[in-house]
Amino acid sequence: MSAAPVKTTVPSIKDVLVPETLLKKRKSDSKLREEKQATALEQRKARKQKRSVIFKRAEQYVKEYKALEREQVRLRRLAKSQGDFYVPDQPRVAFVIRLRGISNIPPKPRKIMQLLRLLQINNGVFLKLTNATQQMLQLITPYVAWGEPNLKTIRELIYKRGYAKINRQRIPISDNSVVESELGKYGIISVEDLVHEIYTAGPNFKVANHFLWPFQLSSPTGGFKKRKFKHYVEGGDAGDRESDINRLVRRMN
Repeated sequence: MSAAPVKTTVPSIKDVLVPETLLKKRKSDSKLREEKQATALEQRKARKQKRSVIFKRAEQYVKEYKALEREQVRLRRLAKSQGDFYVPDQPRVAFVIRLRGISNIPPKPRKIMQLLRLLQINNGVFLKLTNATQQMLQLITPYVAWGEPNLKTIRELIYKRGYAKINRQRIPISDNSVVESELGKYGIISVEDLVHEIYTAGPNFKVANHFLWPFQLSSPTGGFKKRKFKHYVEGGDAGDRESDINRLVRRMN
């Protein structure tokens, strides 16, 4: 009589005991994964809300700019109908470009250009016009060109050549997060907010302006005039160019 065969059973995966440390690791990994998913979802919602705020502000700025243009046209027509001349308000913001190097510059104008952060040829900065800054510009007239930038010039400069000064480093303004990280506490969360603050010389103009690294412009297309260091009204390039600064910036941008 032959012996009955012995049946051997292979334990299933469920029957294998899992170490407690591995169970804890799986549980912590699962919890961490859920937390990451929840954080990512909250961040997406926050970005969506922020984009909505940015778009609404941009629309508001466009309406504000158009209303300002219509008001100027109305005042100009009204003055013409009455036989008068329309005199626009004094500019509040200037764009200053350095034309000369360090050779043969007296100490006082050199110090003023250092204060204005005009450290190299073709450097440009925005400047809020006050009695003090206008006196400074008069002292450095032979070495710089300046004038009133329009909205298009300011926007093109910031979008095309704008760099941020963060921890003394020159950081490209690649997206709105760069602006918000430094200026968010002042209510400036996008590049359009930055443009609006500079154009309108807003209450946070000083902070926004120092956030911008001095613009490094190229030599103008076609070059400067032969009398580069004479005043603009004398056929040169230096001094107050008023609204003609916009044409010079476009040649250098």
